[in-house]
Amino acid sequence: MSPAFTRETDADDDEDLGLPRLPAGGKNYITRAGHDRLRAELLQLLDVERPRMVEIVHWAASNGDRSENGDYLYGKKRLREIDRRIRFLTRRLDIAVVVDPSLHHGRDQVFFGATVTYAREDGSETSVTLMGIDEADSAQGQISWIAPVAQALLKARVGDEVRLRTPAGWETLELLKVSYPPPAA
Repeated sequence: MSPAFTRETDADDDEDLGLPRLPAGGKNYITRAGHDRLRAELLQLLDVERPRMVEIVHWAASNGDRSENGDYLYGKKRLREIDRRIRFLTRRLDIAVVVDPSLHHGRDQVFFGATVTYAREDGSETSVTLMGIDEADSAQGQISWIAPVAQALLKARVGDEVRLRTPAGWETLELLKVSYPPPAA
């Protein structure tokens, strides 16, 4: 195949999937639970989803005319999506750095894995947990460690005030509480 029709980098996969990119030269910090979830998804795709879809595509191809065969066309499209996700997960797991937040249990300084409560200038309080880019779930109060709020909070201590640049301008946040999960017994 001509090089003109191939991708130059795999980074396009991240953008195609609508996922955030890691900072240049940055590490892919992740908790053990997040790493295990990504690994389980990868194994599910490799051991179950992909073989099942290959079987469907093979069956559909044996039915004759592929140009109007919905099973074949959908199967090929789904197979490409699965392969793209497998490449993405493989790359992210290869560079993952598993961090145990419980190592900081009892400390009042913000590191990866901390649950931080801070006050905004308007008096409202917010609690967030700093998680890996591939595991953060905003619906559960988790933010990626590369998010602007997380970057402002990192390494600060309880009682510190940090400045956060927002679209509306600079805002001052006061750290009220920092906690970590207890170490496993």
